[in-house]
Amino acid sequence: MSKQTSSDAKAAGGGGKVHNTLVYMRQHWQLYLLFIMPALVLTIIFRYLPMGGILIAFEEYNPIRGIFGSEWVGFEHFERFLSSPDFMRYLGNTLKLSIYGLIWGFPAPILLAFLLNRILSTKAKQKIQLILYMPNFISVIVLCGIVRILLSPTGFINMLLGTDWNFMTMPSAFRTIYIASGIWQGAGWASIIYTAALSNASKDLKEAAVIDGANIFQQIRAVEWPAIRDTVLIQFIMSVGNIMSVGFEKAYALQTDLNLATSEIISTYVYKVGLLDGNYGFSTAVGLFNTVINVILLISMNQIVKKMNDGKGMY
Repeated sequence: MSKQTSSDAKAAGGGGKVHNTLVYMRQHWQLYLLFIMPALVLTIIFRYLPMGGILIAFEEYNPIRGIFGSEWVGFEHFERFLSSPDFMRYLGNTLKLSIYGLIWGFPAPILLAFLLNRILSTKAKQKIQLILYMPNFISVIVLCGIVRILLSPTGFINMLLGTDWNFMTMPSAFRTIYIASGIWQGAGWASIIYTAALSNASKDLKEAAVIDGANIFQQIRAVEWPAIRDTVLIQFIMSVGNIMSVGFEKAYALQTDLNLATSEIISTYVYKVGLLDGNYGFSTAVGLFNTVINVILLISMNQIVKKMNDGKGMY
């Protein structure tokens, strides 16, 4: 009886707190409105209203006539893109660049986080982290300029190898260049979230594992990996959901006339057709196709992960 009474009291107390909060919000609604309204208005203006531009994908859009005055063509742009002889090449290049980048790039920050977690000296760890984070603050265009200089026939790489190859004109080298430069630029910064998650790992369990004679890999598997597993799964789901969203700026900046066989992806194609050729309806349709594929991949991967992880996913 005493246990039941205490549980009822806790439930009543919890309900009382919720009731008091609701009463306070009702009495001071002007204050909440004052702070919420700017964010709500900005979100509606810059996030939801632009979604109306999706209609352009189903029109022969004319900037002078506007969205509501342009001719409606339905799914004509989608049919044109899907029946294009270059469709499979653009889709294949995009998928290969994304999947290879995911395979090689996704584990890199996790490994960095594990390595940083082994450093005992706080000062040394901070200095190494600073060096690893710095490339993230280099703009994409500057990064591409550095890559072009290093890989030019008279660049450092050719001087090191004793050759005079122009790597930027080799279609077979484009994906390696794109992915490797992306890992160098973003792996350090991406490791922050995993380093923060590793701080929640039990130090007592780690000390017990060391006393029991566990090696580094056994410590990672038994103590550190469980601390970041959920974070890794969420990041992986989000990465798969963006698998079609290959960075346009970098791909376009590293693109040359001689490496188009592998560097021409959907996003660069949209830019050329939409902005350079002025075919806004067709480019919007291609971009919408890209977005729909991303949403399907995101939902599918989340369901797969939930089945493999005891019902735990991103949502």
